[in-house]
Amino acid sequence: MTSDNDRRRGLLARLRGRPAARSRGRRRLGAAFRLIAALTLAGGAYTVFAPGVQAQENPPLTGAAAEGRVLFDVSCVTCHGRNAQGVEGRGPSLIGVGSASVEFQVGSGRMPMARQEAQAMRKPPVFTDEQVRQLGQYIQELGGGPQVPQGNLREGANLATGGELFRINCSQCHAFGGGGGALSSGKYAPSLNPASDAQIYAAMLSGPQNMPVFGDNQITPEQKADIIAYIQETLKADQDQGGFNLGRYGPSTEGLAIFLVGIVALVFASLWIAGKS
Repeated sequence: MTSDNDRRRGLLARLRGRPAARSRGRRRLGAAFRLIAALTLAGGAYTVFAPGVQAQENPPLTGAAAEGRVLFDVSCVTCHGRNAQGVEGRGPSLIGVGSASVEFQVGSGRMPMARQEAQAMRKPPVFTDEQVRQLGQYIQELGGGPQVPQGNLREGANLATGGELFRINCSQCHAFGGGGGALSSGKYAPSLNPASDAQIYAAMLSGPQNMPVFGDNQITPEQKADIIAYIQETLKADQDQGGFNLGRYGPSTEGLAIFLVGIVALVFASLWIAGKS
């Protein structure tokens, strides 16, 4: 008798559990259906709006930049890669360097390089000024970065302030006369004599080779104008306020001059005094 009652209770329990199990199954099926519907809706939205997003991320180039891209694909893509992303072992990425770097490197003939060296040497430029501007505009629109201002870069400059700033920030490498000097590992600070106003300004903004970057936070645009004016109007004009410049080679020639002139003069003075006594 007890066994029959137990069987009845078990049967009743199973019958009561079936609706609950069916309810759970329906809930799971409904959740799966809603997930599939949501994924389908998201995929459809992406298909509709993705072309517009891509167009915003890659806006069309201006006329000058489009011309610059043609020049880049012919002369620069081998080392700097498609879209200036860089090629390992050949050339760095140009994203973010701005037109200032192009103004200096390409405008001074340092780029394109024939081979990798310790430092890019100044050579006769391969591109015209207009082509340099186009290349710079392409790199600028591709990734942004520092730009050389348009117009007169020395307007309102103060030569005295420029000389002080040059001696503090530039003379350690370029020497007091702007003739340049040797650095480590086969590198050197180049002479400033052939550099134009725009190239000097671009070098301060981009920091080529071993040169540090002098952004507007370190040296303001007005101070940059002072430095450029001092280099162009004082150093290049041979206006040596202290007199004879001894070739502008720095303390080495000064020490040699002191030894040859000063010591010899002292020796002759000693001999003259000895002869009179």
